[in-house]
Amino acid sequence: MHPPDTVAAADPGLAVRRRLQRGIVVALIAAACLYTVFALSTDAESVMQSIARFPKGLIVAAMALSFGNYLVRFVRWRLYCARLCIALDLRTSFTIHLAGLAFTVSPGKMGEAFKSLLVRRVNGTPVHVSAPIVLAERFTDLLGFLLLIAAGGLGLPEGQAWIVWCTLALCAVLFLFVTSQRAQSATLRLASRTSFGRKIAPRIEGALSSARTLLHWRALFVPTLIAAAGWSLECIGFQLVASAFVPGGVPFLFAVSTYALSSVAGAVAFVFPGGLGVTEASMGTLLRRRYLAAGLSPETAASSAVSATILIRFATLWFAVGVGVVALLAFRRRHGAIA
Repeated sequence: MHPPDTVAAADPGLAVRRRLQRGIVVALIAAACLYTVFALSTDAESVMQSIARFPKGLIVAAMALSFGNYLVRFVRWRLYCARLCIALDLRTSFTIHLAGLAFTVSPGKMGEAFKSLLVRRVNGTPVHVSAPIVLAERFTDLLGFLLLIAAGGLGLPEGQAWIVWCTLALCAVLFLFVTSQRAQSATLRLASRTSFGRKIAPRIEGALSSARTLLHWRALFVPTLIAAAGWSLECIGFQLVASAFVPGGVPFLFAVSTYALSSVAGAVAFVFPGGLGVTEASMGTLLRRRYLAAGLSPETAASSAVSATILIRFATLWFAVGVGVVALLAFRRRHGAIA
């Protein structure tokens, strides 16, 4: 019998899988602690009662809308694979697309790059060729959310506008880098000054070549519209959940701008897996203000906002993780272990 560490050292693929699995477990524990703190910060008993009484049909509807988002964004995944000449049959491609959701709780969702390992397992495509698809997906997701915020037509709350400006700045810097061969060549020259940099330089160059193909300004329009259409379905799910806590419900445009803004906040704070904490805090704050404006008492508004936030994150973030785990198990059953 070999010690677990020895086995992991001998099998880099196993080591990667174990790190990803540990990351999911840590994120689940962090989420449980976070939601407990949220509940205790208001009226924990009221929050628990609200969640227990919440109509189960609305949660199912919100999860169905989330799955609709995955279906819409699958079109973008197929489009990117076609642009990079990555051949996958429809069933396998859809399974890989969903399996990436298992790592939604990674920082910046970049754990979804695990999809590249699955693609390599199926057809041998090098990881550095397909991995930039995740970068392009995250970039166009941000642009799609910014479109939704603009479409919301609501003035941003005081002190929140910096989130959008920071996101725009990050998008601009990223776009300039991946489309500028001069900047990339300078970076590669610096990296090649070390032995490790010289070793990985060809792979970095291949990845940047793929990124230039996917993020060319002419190639951004359709993927961004797909992203906006997909995420708008989750905005509808958010409206369904949030409306259940206040007489008359919440307006659709408020739901769009609030959900998109909270998601952007979590994306900007990319060091937090899945935007944990940042997204919830932004969403809860905006909901509480809306509930207060609708006439709820401060205590009821606070507990209702926490309850709605926990429920919508269950129907979006954690539902995505669950779907991803199921898809990953289906992939392994069909194609074997990922090495």
